[in-house]
Amino acid sequence: MSGKDNSLPEKNLPDAYTCKQVVTPKAETPGADFPIIGIGASAGGLEALELFLRNVPEKSGMAFVVVQHLDPTREGIMAKLLKRTTSMPVLQVEESTSVQPDCVYLIPPDKDMSLFHGVLHLFEPAAPRGLRLPIDFLFRSLADDRQERATGVILSGMGTDGTLGLKAIKEKGGVVFVQEPAQAKFDGMPKSAILTGLVDIVAPAEELPLKIIAYLKDKPFIGNTEPGLADKDRSAFERIVSLLRSETGHDFSLYKKTTVYRRIERRLGIHQIDELTTYIRFLQENPQELQVLFKELLIGVTSFFRDPEAWEHLKEQAIPELFSRRAPNQPLRAWVPGCSTGEEAYSLAIIFKEKLERAKPTANFSLQIFATDLDRDAIDKARQGFYTANIAADVSPERLRRFFIKEEHGYRVRKEIRDVVVFAPQNIIMDPPFTKIDILSCRNLLIYLTPILQKKLLSLFHHSLNPGGILFLGSAETIGNFTDLFEPLEEKSRLYRRLKPSLHTELFEFPSPGFRFPPGASEAAITQPKTQKHVTNLEEMANQLILQRYSPAAVLVSDKGDILYTSGRTGKYLEPAAGKANWNIFAMAHTGLRYNLSRAFQQAVRQNSTVTLKNVKMETNGEKQTVNVTIHPLAEPEALRRLVMIVFTDVRMPAEAKEPRKTRRAPAHRNRVAELELELEQSRQELQSLRKEMQSSQEELLSAYEELQSTNEELQSTNEEITTSKEELQSLNEELQTVNYELQTKVDELSRANNDMKNLLESTDIATLFLDNMLCVRRFTVQTTKIIKLIPGDVGRPITDIVSDLIYPELAEDAREVLRTLAFTEKSVTTTDGRWFAVRIMPYRTLENKIDGLAITFTDITESKKLEAALRQTQAALEKRIASKDMELDGAKKKLQSGMQQKNKKKGSGTTQKSDQTPEAPS
Repeated sequence: MSGKDNSLPEKNLPDAYTCKQVVTPKAETPGADFPIIGIGASAGGLEALELFLRNVPEKSGMAFVVVQHLDPTREGIMAKLLKRTTSMPVLQVEESTSVQPDCVYLIPPDKDMSLFHGVLHLFEPAAPRGLRLPIDFLFRSLADDRQERATGVILSGMGTDGTLGLKAIKEKGGVVFVQEPAQAKFDGMPKSAILTGLVDIVAPAEELPLKIIAYLKDKPFIGNTEPGLADKDRSAFERIVSLLRSETGHDFSLYKKTTVYRRIERRLGIHQIDELTTYIRFLQENPQELQVLFKELLIGVTSFFRDPEAWEHLKEQAIPELFSRRAPNQPLRAWVPGCSTGEEAYSLAIIFKEKLERAKPTANFSLQIFATDLDRDAIDKARQGFYTANIAADVSPERLRRFFIKEEHGYRVRKEIRDVVVFAPQNIIMDPPFTKIDILSCRNLLIYLTPILQKKLLSLFHHSLNPGGILFLGSAETIGNFTDLFEPLEEKSRLYRRLKPSLHTELFEFPSPGFRFPPGASEAAITQPKTQKHVTNLEEMANQLILQRYSPAAVLVSDKGDILYTSGRTGKYLEPAAGKANWNIFAMAHTGLRYNLSRAFQQAVRQNSTVTLKNVKMETNGEKQTVNVTIHPLAEPEALRRLVMIVFTDVRMPAEAKEPRKTRRAPAHRNRVAELELELEQSRQELQSLRKEMQSSQEELLSAYEELQSTNEELQSTNEEITTSKEELQSLNEELQTVNYELQTKVDELSRANNDMKNLLESTDIATLFLDNMLCVRRFTVQTTKIIKLIPGDVGRPITDIVSDLIYPELAEDAREVLRTLAFTEKSVTTTDGRWFAVRIMPYRTLENKIDGLAITFTDITESKKLEAALRQTQAALEKRIASKDMELDGAKKKLQSGMQQKNKKKGSGTTQKSDQTPEAPS
């Protein structure tokens, strides 16, 4: 099995297939033959969704519809976040979006979403913010649309949203997966789902996709044309039912075969088992799986006021009719078989209370409801009367305020409603029914039973109801052909009135509690008359005849008196008590036996020895009867240890000889007087014993009352302290929410500032190093690592311990000087590889103008240094050339001056001679 491919078969999708936002016209009603997975998440759900979607294989052929609790005031960014973790298209749903495989669909903010014929529709939320249950809303529509193919997943989240929705999925035969609470960031939703007992698989979020795929591969989708069980391995199926009966004591052979087989088929898919024979071996090796399968078969999905219109009809039509026929001092009795966790029984009590207050405020009507179910765990939960906050979707705010008490995690039924209902475990098929009932509400139970058993139960309901009593059935149930037993209150109503049976009506008689259907017996064999049964074993038939006609009546009971097995005809000694079913022998014993039997039973159990009551007189059907009662505590065999066998033996009193009337009148009179005196003495002894017991009981009750009173005072004090603490916690919680919002705002601002600083530093391309007051590295940019050998692990190390390419031994000294003087310094420093940097050391000032270290920038000036050197070389060459030119000019100047002097001399001598000859002109 491990070698199989985990992906689902492809649905013949085109090669170039891409998921699109397909909006289906309203006139179409498209279907989807691929799996649609509903996912619910809340707080901490993003992380769980990323783990889940990251592990979904490519082209899995599944579509994922995700509902999360979103802030209605903000634009949804979930699609952008999830696109990073999956290759599947992630789309935010628009109205009338058709679901396609290999796509993820997200609910938009401030909307409810449902699925109808493979198309997603959006609705405006009806509930105020904080009370919305969008996951329940989707899961319920998913269950209605996909039926047994519905698949729900619950991930991390606070609260209980999704719990009612998964119940709807399980009712339709779907499957539910839940994230492991220990892994979930918030475990409220996963724990609430697990506590329902309906979850199929609990696993970490990253493992859920492959588990879903494995389940869908091994579980074939059952369509409307599902083959009957005749095409299956009937023998293996009956062996499973037999194992269930041996383990739990309950026979499911009269349940609808398709219903039972669908539950078994789901278990096969969960365990990835292909054959029924393999599953039988698995059941034999794992007895706990039998209990899980038993719970699976007992799935009781119910809710408050299911089908509101039907409840309104009951309130406005049936209950007033009962009021009109009933005297105020006569209590009304109701029976709710198959009550599951009690929602239906409490709904009936609320409806009755509302109608009583509205119709006859001064009337003294009372109602007693008996609610029974096969599942003891469900009965225990119903007795607590506590339900999650999700019931706000089914119960109006007015009813929540009037009939429920708000607690931390949900609502608790008020005492006035809780006291009306009595819960008890009962097997409706095997145990005696309640009688003298005015209202019998049996909704959505008959649909799981075979037609033959439905007919027998309807006959039983007719027997239980008073004349004119009301039978309340589910929306998918009818009375069938029993129109001679019931009549509808109105057309198309599921409310029926009991009629008087006709003479030819044959009522069903249930077997005794010790009776068990034989393994492998068919319905026809079970229901056919005894005269038609073919008995092949003569010895067995003879033994049965002897036990029935000649052996004494006997009863096997526990040490508390609860009847476990009966043999022979015990009807003369025991009879069911009126009202609630009670299989205790002291409640069922005839009046003449009850006191003596109780006293002798206690003596036998206390002394662990056999006690015999002789010549006990009792009255049966108006005739006096004498009986001997033997009470024998059993010590062996081991299986019967601590049990008690009670045997009833009739005693035949000797007949008096016929004598003349005159001679026997006096003895008869004396015998009668003696008999009366004996009875009087027995009555005195019983009265004395009862007085002692009553006095002892009164003392114990007085002591218990004082203890309870003291405990009550302590509880009241504790309750006041808890109330005060709760108010303080609520106030503190509001303050924390405000602080949390402010911190979130600061975190957002800090994140933006960090992003701005990072982009600024990277855009300048300047190496920057931040040091603290101890000259230890606090932060650095990527460009700094090209100068100083820094790695992320060097944060916190002194800068003097880190190797650097800078030829700058005075760095630490200059840094300390800047910290001391708070005046920046700037130097040009070269490196070992010939690069030049302008090192600028500045104090690091905070917004509060405090010095908290240093900021050192390294600006690359290598190119400018190279240009500077080239300029200097050019300048030197130019200066040299200028010097040589100056020398040449000086020589030429000197030559010129020398020539000028010579010329002047010659010119001067000629002038002198001429002046001697010519008189000098005036100047």
